[in-house]
Amino acid sequence: MMTLYKTIAVEAARKAGALILKHSTLEKKLHFKGEINIVTDVDKLSEKIIFKTIQNRFPDHNLLSEESAPICNPQSGFKWIIDPIDGTTNYAHNFPFYCVSIGLEISGIVRLGVIYNPVIDELFYAEKGKGAFVNGRKIRVSSCDNLNHAMLATGFPYTIRDHPEPHFKLFQTFCLNTLAVRRAGSAALDLCYTACGRFDGFWESNLHPWDVAAAQLILTEAGGRISDYSGKQYSIYGTRILATNGLIHAKMLKTIKKAYAKK
Repeated sequence: MMTLYKTIAVEAARKAGALILKHSTLEKKLHFKGEINIVTDVDKLSEKIIFKTIQNRFPDHNLLSEESAPICNPQSGFKWIIDPIDGTTNYAHNFPFYCVSIGLEISGIVRLGVIYNPVIDELFYAEKGKGAFVNGRKIRVSSCDNLNHAMLATGFPYTIRDHPEPHFKLFQTFCLNTLAVRRAGSAALDLCYTACGRFDGFWESNLHPWDVAAAQLILTEAGGRISDYSGKQYSIYGTRILATNGLIHAKMLKTIKKAYAKK
């Protein structure tokens, strides 16, 4: 049955990705959900095509998406967790780092994750217990065990203007103690890039389930490690995530704990 779920998720992601790419160079209508939090008309169109693809096959399943109120069916243990465009600000400015994210939670456990980057036609996916893949090729986290040699990724929360610390301080600390830090604007792709070894670690605060549900499974299935900022078990319904290749996790965690202890 999981094969069918994956087939539908991939179909939905590719359909949405094609639509997103088609509209990428056209003028977009922007709506502000917050001071620096935007949504475009294409986010809504992408969400619509994903919903339709899933509901045509599984009309009784729950849907949780960034741009709409949840569609709930208490009788169903299936929940699709969707970000129709992760990296909307990038997309609105034609910065080519964004994706479609679709995860499937069954009875409280995320068992399927699909991430599609239409810009470079890269499809990441994972089923729980079956490994992680990109375009059919199995992927694995990096073997970097020295934080000084690591390339990290992060993002800033939409509340950054109101509460800049400890985010800036932590960013500075990692910049001064690693090979490099990238802030590209898509948590889902940052996690996937960590899963396939392009990054060695990732941290971010104030994320939502649709930002991470699919990608965190891909990361763990690729051999990575995830926790919250205290080192405890991570939940997609939490707000702070540390995701690494496992080898630099303790060192990153120590740095993060130190930064937040000063709050």
